[in-house]
Amino acid sequence: MVFGFVNKENMSLLTDLYELTMAQVYFKKGMNKTAIFDFYTRPVENRSYLLNAGLEQLVYYLQNVRFTQEDIDYLRSTGYFEEEFLSYLKNFRFTGNLYAVEEGEFIFPDEPVVQIEAPMIEAQIIETFLINTLQHPILVATKAIRCYSVARGTVLIDFGLRRAHGTDAGMKAARSSYIGGFAGTSNVLAGKEYGIKIFGTMAHSYILAHKDEVQAFKDFTLQYPENSVLLVDTYDTIKGVYNAVKAVKELGLKHFKGIRLDSGDLLKLSVEARKILDAEGFKDAIIIASGGINEYKIKELLDKGAPIDGWGVGTELVVSADLPYLDCAYKLVEYDTRPVMKFSSKKKTLPHKKQIYRIYEDGVFKKDIITKFDEKVENGRPLLKEIIRNGKPVYNLPTLDEIRQKALENFKKIPDELKDINKTVHIKPEISRSIQKTIKKLEEEYLKGAKK
Repeated sequence: MVFGFVNKENMSLLTDLYELTMAQVYFKKGMNKTAIFDFYTRPVENRSYLLNAGLEQLVYYLQNVRFTQEDIDYLRSTGYFEEEFLSYLKNFRFTGNLYAVEEGEFIFPDEPVVQIEAPMIEAQIIETFLINTLQHPILVATKAIRCYSVARGTVLIDFGLRRAHGTDAGMKAARSSYIGGFAGTSNVLAGKEYGIKIFGTMAHSYILAHKDEVQAFKDFTLQYPENSVLLVDTYDTIKGVYNAVKAVKELGLKHFKGIRLDSGDLLKLSVEARKILDAEGFKDAIIIASGGINEYKIKELLDKGAPIDGWGVGTELVVSADLPYLDCAYKLVEYDTRPVMKFSSKKKTLPHKKQIYRIYEDGVFKKDIITKFDEKVENGRPLLKEIIRNGKPVYNLPTLDEIRQKALENFKKIPDELKDINKTVHIKPEISRSIQKTIKKLEEEYLKGAKK
């Protein structure tokens, strides 16, 4: 029993059944020519842009996905699969090509963020894991950069592990929030695995375990004199601030890290707390705010002059509360060199293997142009990079710090109207004439066939 934990040995079965049943039909019919699939997002009402993240995890999956004998035995027991197909799965490897927009780039609806070019069975089987792997990191990275956009240089910390939808989500959130401008995380494992700075204060249980609040503060500060952020709202926040000051002074210390406010009127309390700290000679003590924090509250509090130096952002970040799922899709756009597309209302797809060119004007994002893969656009920067070729990596994965720096640099190039967290501006990519010509041809062929 793995209790929901996914690892290298079992991740091949983290897929929807229909991926495998379709694959068996392809196998029996010999339908395993080269297919091209696009992963893309659709417009949503409260995001003008998305920040790309999650690619490194996808690359790991594609490099390591295998069906073990235990997997094969389980699939046999379901009664869905024939022996010839199960024998094929024993030797399953990803042998195709992966093209992707790099992590730290900003993406917009209807653009092929990831493009898979592989034998049909391989391209189909990886669909579920691919979508699952990409959507949450993109959501959290975007939520994080929105917080960063209004934080005015104050510190942002991921406090969301305990509220994340599972251990996997908690790890991805820590990594993705760092890409989006957060300084670090409370998640110790993420600190170890990703090299992210870890932060922590104390819980109300720590205060309640002591008979006296002052003594609780003394014990903690004595243990961590250079890093004691004291939680002051267990009983009475203002009295808690005075008790924090009293504890530090009785220890004979000239400074301490600061205090955390976790409830109440954060504007009023932070103003009063700042006055107390300054008057008592602790002007360098910081004020951290937590408890239901999101980009909207950060902006509102800072706009009103709240003297808050840092933010612990938890639930709202890790579940992307105002956009809890990404409207995204993974669709076939070409099979055996034949371009294909969906005609469904509001869900049309773009045929062909493609490239995205980003156009800037005076260093600021102007538009994206989607073309056929082999087309060129003057003064356009191609976004889709070749990551895996014939199953082998051909791209040097950047460090997490490099990805973060790329994201923050790219954010400077986003027009101000897109940065307004209270507005939604839908950016539509320009479609090249050659793709438009194919769309028209496919639509005519569809209408002609429908009349028969």
